[in-house]
Amino acid sequence: MNFPAELKYSKSHEWVKMLSDNSALVGITDFAQSELGDLVFINLPVAGDSITKEESFCDVESVKAVSDVISPLTGVVAEVNEELMDAPQMLNESPYEAWIAKVEDITDTEELMDAAAYEAFIQQ
Repeated sequence: MNFPAELKYSKSHEWVKMLSDNSALVGITDFAQSELGDLVFINLPVAGDSITKEESFCDVESVKAVSDVISPLTGVVAEVNEELMDAPQMLNESPYEAWIAKVEDITDTEELMDAAAYEAFIQQ
């Protein structure tokens, strides 16, 4: 498993890449995509949507099931990665490059873990 040190992680297996302008990119972790299996569809949020920490902001469909993606922070969706509509498998192939949404006006980031804490968390 891969856990890039520059990212923050949630207990629901999303990653957050903090950007310099009080915004962040959000995606699912390598652990999450491996547990989900081959992803075949994603239902993306819409730019302008408000999202709330610990609530679903989109869902992904794998060959196994449909699973909610839980927001690791609170904010407003500024942009979505539309490439995922035609190629949801990007989340399996490169989970840390295939971001789902760019979120602005972010709050509620206090409980995010660094890479070492996240790795310890999933090994429990």
